[in-house]
Amino acid sequence: MHTRMVYKPHIHGVVVFFLCVVLAACSEARDSGYGQLRIDAAGTEIKVFTYRSPTCANPSLLFVFHGLNRKAEGVRDSAVDVADRACLMVFAPLFDKERFPNWRYHRAGVFRKGRVQPPSRWTAATMHALLDEAKKIAKRPDAKMYLFGHSAGGQFLSRIAAYAPPPDVQRIVIANPSVYVAPLVDEAAPNGFGGVFSSRQTRRQLETYLALPITIYLGQQDTGDKSLVRHAAAMRQGATRLERGRNVYCLARDVAQQKGWTFNWRLVEAVGVGHSSRRMLRAPALQRALGLSEAGDVAEPGGICSDNSLAATDG
Repeated sequence: MHTRMVYKPHIHGVVVFFLCVVLAACSEARDSGYGQLRIDAAGTEIKVFTYRSPTCANPSLLFVFHGLNRKAEGVRDSAVDVADRACLMVFAPLFDKERFPNWRYHRAGVFRKGRVQPPSRWTAATMHALLDEAKKIAKRPDAKMYLFGHSAGGQFLSRIAAYAPPPDVQRIVIANPSVYVAPLVDEAAPNGFGGVFSSRQTRRQLETYLALPITIYLGQQDTGDKSLVRHAAAMRQGATRLERGRNVYCLARDVAQQKGWTFNWRLVEAVGVGHSSRRMLRAPALQRALGLSEAGDVAEPGGICSDNSLAATDG
């Protein structure tokens, strides 16, 4: 008995249609620029969400560091608009809570259970290796590098910048953290420089900190108290995240002026934005915060330092 294959044009058309849909979806996913990697960073595997604009041939690199909720994919997605506008490749590493509890992420491994940790335990080695590997992945060894951290990610960048800054970074944007590393030698780590280095090293490290291209990037509506750190050192910086950011910026400026040191910080504020990484990343002020444009909402608002509650009495 012979079986005859019957050709049915309508079925064939349906198959072809769905095959085209599948292939188009695959092509769209391939060309969309969104990706996900696992990077070996000095022996620690880090999951990283990426985005590369399909229309940008030679991007600079933007690292975005998530907050307390550890939603790295979300902050990657929020950075897509600026990546497209400014020709940036986005890297959003996930510092999972299991391997990077708060002392290793927020406090960058520098301080745990009341004690400064040896440099070998700091998260800086992982961070620096991530930056190096990103250049290799992007095949851009000379690419400019920008760092952005919001909330807990801002705390992380503040500690990295103060105690173990990466070389050759174009700008470090510290956005809306609960607490900063204040440029004070009599404020104990991880909120100042006390107890980390020798006296001579402290002076050199503090001078380096103030010369870094740091932006204090604040939402002008970030005056709530949700998840706000309230320990004594934080409260000395101010009552709200907005107040703390302004006070620490003004203190840093004053210390640099008193010492005659180079000061490369800038203060940028986003109008109408509260404690939201998504809105901070999409605000018009972001490109100014990154140093990519002089346009923006507010930069170094006049008069804010006249009422600064943090006095530049040491450092």
